[in-house]
Amino acid sequence: STLHPKLPQLIPSRANSNRAAISHLHRQHYGRLYPVLLVKLDGSTIHLRYREPKRILMLPLDSNTLPEAQRKARLRKQFPSKPKVEKEETFKDIDLDTYKKFWKK
Repeated sequence: STLHPKLPQLIPSRANSNRAAISHLHRQHYGRLYPVLLVKLDGSTIHLRYREPKRILMLPLDSNTLPEAQRKARLRKQFPSKPKVEKEETFKDIDLDTYKKFWKK
């Protein structure tokens, strides 16, 4: 009668479900993951490991769930209008006699 080697009742290291929560990660694969705080759309947070060293990760907001006014405001902020072309100054309208006192002799 051979026993199945992956039965969790017979393996003492896996008998407790809390073991993974209180021990360190043994594999080198997880050595390059950084602790990060994930913020969901409803404001709840989850601590997890991420491949980039960031403090906080926020999930992207679904614009279809927003009211129309907020959606348009976000689009205006994301894609600003093109800058207006300024008209060049011309010196034809300037009276040079008013600035004559500032000239050097």
